[in-house]
Amino acid sequence: MKITSRELGNQAEDFAAKFLIAEGLTLLERNVTFKVGEIDLIMQDKKSLVFVEVRRRKHLQYGGALASITATKRKRLTRAALAYLQRRRLMDKIACRFDLVAITDTDGQLKAQWIKNIFQ
Repeated sequence: MKITSRELGNQAEDFAAKFLIAEGLTLLERNVTFKVGEIDLIMQDKKSLVFVEVRRRKHLQYGGALASITATKRKRLTRAALAYLQRRRLMDKIACRFDLVAITDTDGQLKAQWIKNIFQ
């Protein structure tokens, strides 16, 4: 049976969430969707709110996961984060950052690379 891309995405998000929890972050929400975009994971790191983009790659061709964050994707993430902060009435009340967890799948073996503060 073939695994769908959505199932692969969910698997990567599960792996990323477990990885970040092991690093001391707390999972608040997952797959938060707005008209303007989606946030894969929303986590708390001490007193900061962290919006996490999860990217899964089978290999590092074409620049890898970080290179896949285009200007359009960046704009969607920013707008979704602002919508989240407005909905929760957190504007100007909490420090925020955008992190990337790049999941590399080598022969079924998943590895995570955590890049903090990919943009501001």
